[in-house]
Amino acid sequence: MSLAEFSVENVRCIRQASLLLHPGHNLIWGSNASGKTSLLEAAFLLGRGRSFRTRSSERLIRHGQPHLRVVGKLAKSPPTPIGVEISKKDGTTAKIGGAFVSSLAELSRAFAVQVIEPGAHKLIEEGAQRRRRWMDWAVFHVEPGFIDVWSKYARALKQRNSALRVAPDQAVAWDPELIRLGEQIAQLRRDFMSRLQPYWSRSVRELTGLEVELYYMQGWAAETTLAVALAASRDRDLLRGITHVGAHRADVVVRLERGLARETLSRGQQKLVAAAMTLSQLHLIHELTGTIPTLLLDDPAAELDRTRLGKFVAQVRELQCQLIVTSLSPELSLFGQPDTVFHVEQGELRPV
Repeated sequence: MSLAEFSVENVRCIRQASLLLHPGHNLIWGSNASGKTSLLEAAFLLGRGRSFRTRSSERLIRHGQPHLRVVGKLAKSPPTPIGVEISKKDGTTAKIGGAFVSSLAELSRAFAVQVIEPGAHKLIEEGAQRRRRWMDWAVFHVEPGFIDVWSKYARALKQRNSALRVAPDQAVAWDPELIRLGEQIAQLRRDFMSRLQPYWSRSVRELTGLEVELYYMQGWAAETTLAVALAASRDRDLLRGITHVGAHRADVVVRLERGLARETLSRGQQKLVAAAMTLSQLHLIHELTGTIPTLLLDDPAAELDRTRLGKFVAQVRELQCQLIVTSLSPELSLFGQPDTVFHVEQGELRPV
């Protein structure tokens, strides 16, 4: 489901902007620090409730303002309103169809949006949290019940961790729920990773020419059950006041025959591997569910040579999805002639 339009208020340097989008190719061009990436962040907020550039949502709020607001309409019949507000006082709230959501994860159900940007290498280089998010976003779409299972697991984990700190004898009472839900999450993730492999192998080989493998690590030893792992970790959990094993500790390991990708590949190669991870999951989601995602591309030509860029463009065009692309130049035609063009300068946006 594509984004038909969205309006932005007080997002970084953008005081106010409104965009009417095409379901195909949309181009936003302007000089460095003009606000191009801020507009992509705003679109990303509508599907995730957070930024792809910072963990602190308050940093998105324009200097001197108490809140930001992004409101859009999804291209369906009738059009569905969707909105996110981030306030320094009240945090993040979101609405879909005029009703508040109980979890920001519901935004992912309503609006499937992904991004490939110059910092994409962090998916490879940094810790497990980014890769869990990458994996779980896709599982949300291919396994409709996953959000509910994950939400219940997160609540049980929060209660267990609280008990470990203030009432240690009661912590074990949360183990059955954590075990039941954790094993379900692990199985849904394994199923997704298994389905992904053919899409992944093709994408990464075409983009990098390398044999790169993805391994799912469930968050506890593969040869044992979560029940056994929790029992073995109990003394350590009590000492530190947190749960050390479980679905919340999962990771996707990215490696080559000669070692981990983050230790053996250049930053440019890491960016290509990360792009392959994103493109392969989008192809899988489309094949399994028919969902046509919106893909945000921030300066896609950066750091790619002509050959790799051509292969990247070919894979993106195969998706036949809505694109919102940023560029320093209005002449960017990597993905064909844009259907709509916007120019942004010093935070001011105008259609071209």
